Amino acid sequence: MSDQYPANPYGQQQPAPTGPGGEPPLWAPYYGISFPKAFSRFFKKYVRFDGRASRSEYWWWYLWSAIIGTAGAIITGILTAATGTTTTTSSSSYVGVSTMSTNPVAGVPIWIIGLALIIPTLALIVRRLHDANLSGLLALLLLVPFLGPIAVFVMMFLPSDPAGSRFDRPDGAR
Repeated sequence: MSDQYPANPYGQQQPAPTGPGGEPPLWAPYYGISFPKAFSRFFKKYVRFDGRASRSEYWWWYLWSAIIGTAGAIITGILTAATGTTTTTSSSSYVGVSTMSTNPVAGVPIWIIGLALIIPTLALIVRRLHDANLSGLLALLLLVPFLGPIAVFVMMFLPSDPAGSRFDRPDGAR
């Protein structure tokens, strides 16, 4: 290992920290990132498909997105309950009761959140694949029904590979 790329606590090579908080540059993975820093770093790298993302960057964001999705679902439920615009249907051929909202505004918050986060989440998946030294094009597996998303989910668990530094853009990158 060279002095330019000292080993981090997880055994991979990490660029020397720079910046006011001692954080690595945006093109470099941030090994051992904290929960709040993962949130802010996700938005700093909003639609950057270059560089790499560590496992901790990815999984902390995964937790953040689950929290955001749950909050969006709660808001949607509150809007639906507050407007009292649900219809209940049942028929003799259908065992059970189906309830759906007839208020088109109730689902808007969750759709806005989803649309705002889909591209940066795809960018994070590509950067995570880069950190495992895999092509970002493997994210296209998400388009394959059922097995594709499972395959991508499993790839997110792969350890970092120092050879993934080939995806870094240190020259002229922020």
